[in-house]
Amino acid sequence: MKCTSIRFGVFDVAGDRLIRFPAGLLGFPESQRYVILDHDTEAPFKWLQSIDEPGLAFVILDPVVFHPDYHVSVPADILAEVNNGKEEDLAVVVILTIPSDDPASMTANLRGPLVMSHKTRLGTQLVLSEEYPTRYPLFPASSFQPSGPVEARPAAKCSV
Repeated sequence: MKCTSIRFGVFDVAGDRLIRFPAGLLGFPESQRYVILDHDTEAPFKWLQSIDEPGLAFVILDPVVFHPDYHVSVPADILAEVNNGKEEDLAVVVILTIPSDDPASMTANLRGPLVMSHKTRLGTQLVLSEEYPTRYPLFPASSFQPSGPVEARPAAKCSV
């Protein structure tokens, strides 16, 4: 399928690259098909772009990059639903919030990680206990200095 994006240009998405979230993501139950796109820098960030809603995209990151002790226990019913009951081949990522006026205040939602299977191409969003924050700061107060102005750009637009 062809996708057009202001951020990424025109690109093809092969069917085997789609990840389906049968229940959608929190707040977006109608958007169930996504593709993971690489960020245009050497940063470890990726984009989770909705195929069903052209304006919906999330910046995601493997939480081990900034929180090596973060561990998610995936319940058996979720394992059965997403990956035939197996823990292998699962990826866990978190959604980031990046304020356009202050990227140094970037936070990660550790309470609502996404769990995805590379084999089945299925995923779900977990809701963990309140001990995990929804706005975990990625950078200590003064360790990050942006290299230049940050320009807000619209999310990718895909048509099916």
